[in-house]
Amino acid sequence: MSDEQAGGDDAVKAANAWNASVIEEFRANEGKVGGNFAGAPVLLLHTKGAKSGLERVNPMMYLDEDKRIFVFASKAGADTNPDWFANLVKTPDVIVELGGNTFNATATPLAGAERDRIYATQAERFPGFAEYQAKTARVIPVVELVRS
Repeated sequence: MSDEQAGGDDAVKAANAWNASVIEEFRANEGKVGGNFAGAPVLLLHTKGAKSGLERVNPMMYLDEDKRIFVFASKAGADTNPDWFANLVKTPDVIVELGGNTFNATATPLAGAERDRIYATQAERFPGFAEYQAKTARVIPVVELVRS
């Protein structure tokens, strides 16, 4: 294994440990978390691994607009989409934990003007999202989570 691969594995382990601690805190406090997410709207998105078929759970910020829930495949402005996005494209039936509630949903990526409007709203509320979009040439996907 190369040093680069080992470093990559360490980064994945660190990210997984961080996610696990956020998930634990989220569940212990009915959706409230601190750290980087303090005061932000956070949900847990359960997807089915596109390759493995295993359940994956990812904490992420969301936007609730007119009782519609949106998430953003920002990956902090990386040039690739996060794995969870590929998972829900392949299998759009997801589970959402929001506060103390858990529900089934269908994940629907948005396009065009509606995608742009929703992303702009999120970037206005949380300027980090504008920074993420500025860092990458890809259009960051916006996904609506529709209760099923």
